[in-house]
Amino acid sequence: MSPAVGPTILVAGDAGLDVLARPHGPIVPGEDSRAEVRTALGGAAANTAAWLAAGGADPVLVGRVGEDPAGGQVRAELTAAGVRCALTTDPDARTCCVVVLVDEHGQRSMLPDRGAGARLSPADLPTELLTKATHLHLSGYVLLDETSRPAGIAMLAAARAAGLTTSVDPQSAALIGDPAWLLAALTGVDLLLPNEAEVRALTGAADPAALLDTVGAVAMTMGARGARWMDQQAAISVPGQAVTCVDTTGAGDAFNGGLLAAWCAGASRADALGAGVAAASQAIGRLGAHPPR
Repeated sequence: MSPAVGPTILVAGDAGLDVLARPHGPIVPGEDSRAEVRTALGGAAANTAAWLAAGGADPVLVGRVGEDPAGGQVRAELTAAGVRCALTTDPDARTCCVVVLVDEHGQRSMLPDRGAGARLSPADLPTELLTKATHLHLSGYVLLDETSRPAGIAMLAAARAAGLTTSVDPQSAALIGDPAWLLAALTGVDLLLPNEAEVRALTGAADPAALLDTVGAVAMTMGARGARWMDQQAAISVPGQAVTCVDTTGAGDAFNGGLLAAWCAGASRADALGAGVAAASQAIGRLGAHPPR
């Protein structure tokens, strides 16, 4: 793989393994149901980092894995994908693992065990990395889990203090609950990367304009309809691409990676949105959350 020439982008959050299961028919409770099953690199932060590398950026993944074979596999696969690893090895926890059930329409349901990722610490972000990067992207799963939330808040603060721009993907509308605490944690973030359901969970409506009192800009994904960028100066939409949906796992992470690789390299809002939509479209056209190599 050619060395990256784009900006150095830190990505903080989970890295682990996905167990992807696509049943051949309806699941019969209490019985056997034949399925296509495979194991693949996963974790929202790891997914985004891989798509950043595919987009020409120089991603560094900050996170925590277990002292187990899965942790070694994660490191090896990320390195092969062009991602530099700054992963703390936790001797007392297992590596993150997510069971992903993919239905006949390509829609996924996830059963996550964050494992070592839930034990992320502020110290897992080495200070020297902040002097060499231009941007920090934080997976919202770090904030959504009370055990890792202090680390996420501390990392955002450290990045801002070092002069980096920041972005956050809320990741899961179902886990937000009362949005007041999350909005407080997001205050001052340069770019929020939600889907429509997450915008509704945060604001009570599908219009991201209300979020501009908290963050600098919003790039909202809208499924097959594409994506929309909104900040105080502009509102821009990019349509979706026609693609057969095989698996939606990691589509939002792919969007984040495609958009951030372009935006951090100086692309316009519209071009960055287009790069995000293109990456997400590529992701849903295949099984698994990572770009093809």
